[in-house]
Amino acid sequence: MVALRPVLMIVDDDPLITDTLHFVLSKFFEVCVADSHAQVKSLLRQLDNPPALALVDLGLPPTPHTPEEGFKVISELLAHSPTIKAHVLSGQSNDANVKRALSLGAIDFIAKPCDVDQLKDMLLNALKVQNVELNEVHVEEAFSGLLGNSLPMQTLRLQITQFADSPFPVLIEGESGSGKELVASSFHYASQRAMYPYLSVNCAAISPLLAESILFGHAKGAFTGAMSAHSGYFEDAGEGTLFLDEIGELPIELQAKLLRVLENGEYQRIGETQTRKSKARIVAATNRDLRSEVRAGKFRSDLYHRLSVFALKVPPLRDLNEDKHLLREHFIQLYTEQIGQKAFKLDEDAKARWADYHFPGNVRELRNIVIRLIAKYAGKVVNETQLISEFDLSQIDAESDNLDLTNESTMASQAQRHLQRHANVSLDAVLKTWEKVYIDAAMKITHGNLSQAAKLLNVNRTTLYSRMSTQEEV
Repeated sequence: MVALRPVLMIVDDDPLITDTLHFVLSKFFEVCVADSHAQVKSLLRQLDNPPALALVDLGLPPTPHTPEEGFKVISELLAHSPTIKAHVLSGQSNDANVKRALSLGAIDFIAKPCDVDQLKDMLLNALKVQNVELNEVHVEEAFSGLLGNSLPMQTLRLQITQFADSPFPVLIEGESGSGKELVASSFHYASQRAMYPYLSVNCAAISPLLAESILFGHAKGAFTGAMSAHSGYFEDAGEGTLFLDEIGELPIELQAKLLRVLENGEYQRIGETQTRKSKARIVAATNRDLRSEVRAGKFRSDLYHRLSVFALKVPPLRDLNEDKHLLREHFIQLYTEQIGQKAFKLDEDAKARWADYHFPGNVRELRNIVIRLIAKYAGKVVNETQLISEFDLSQIDAESDNLDLTNESTMASQAQRHLQRHANVSLDAVLKTWEKVYIDAAMKITHGNLSQAAKLLNVNRTTLYSRMSTQEEV
């Protein structure tokens, strides 16, 4: 049984009362009725999700003149799901019964007879309270893996909170291993869609020939091997969230169909003329520069602009400073508990090297290093040499070869490491050294041709000559 509205379970053996309540309350809730403890159990098994609310009469068969069966039903409901907001609606409203019902977890006790409109308002208010509580739980779930106290991580969590309940698409950009999948699921669990499905499809991992069928579904006989009709991800996601990972790998011919879904929710299964509607929220991710892909004609400009209504960047681990230590301790605790090993520790030199390392594979690489260190050095202290042997030094060399000294972020990282390693740094000396190094390099490349060196450094000839003279005087 699938319900799009909140489910209200009414437990009462008086058909006149249940019929009246059903008539009034079914405008606001998906109402299901049980007349006994046994039928409550049966209904709970049929429902895909626990009911949001319950109205329980205490006087139920086989002993309708005592409250015991009603108390059992309250306990049964809350054992099934503590989130159910159970109300008691009963004529057995003496103080002892009221106190017992509330002690079992019922949130209110309404004496029969009651005003139905007032009852409706009470239930709607209880639903609002429940939504707030569930949202708090989902937000906690959403951010449980997004660890870090650095400014970039605080900003990322704030953006997720701000954008979570918007119906518009989100584009998540970031390097491989930085946690884009975790950010995508955070959008889902921090939103009101958390009660609906969260589906993920990796566009790079599906065959271009099957991509359309996987996303949109197909009719029976639509192509060779289509022995039966099949729904696609857009249909299966319902009103939930569909995460399209590596969106830059989506074949160009499919991008137009995706654009149509994003614009008006419409799509068709392969082999059908019937237009279907998707209500899913789209979250996409890429480690490519989609702007460059657009310029190269590999990605549609209109799709890019539609996807990036909300765009956010997942920061690389090298920009998270002290969060590197926090993440290390988190994964140590997680995996030592899972595999039953003792934790390792880093000595002071190893900690300093850990802080300096760029982690080109981001959080994924950090996690794998922790797992290897647990396997090798459980219960021991790891020194700098042992730690360095786990680093991807080839990647560090490649990074050095591709160091972009015009990039402010890269230079900031270099400067931070320099200041951390050396005391009493002279800013003037640093600037003069860099200037001399660049002038010498330009003169070497141009074989001493002053005019050509000036062009290489984008200064005029007299300025370069003046700076060279100043360097010689120093």
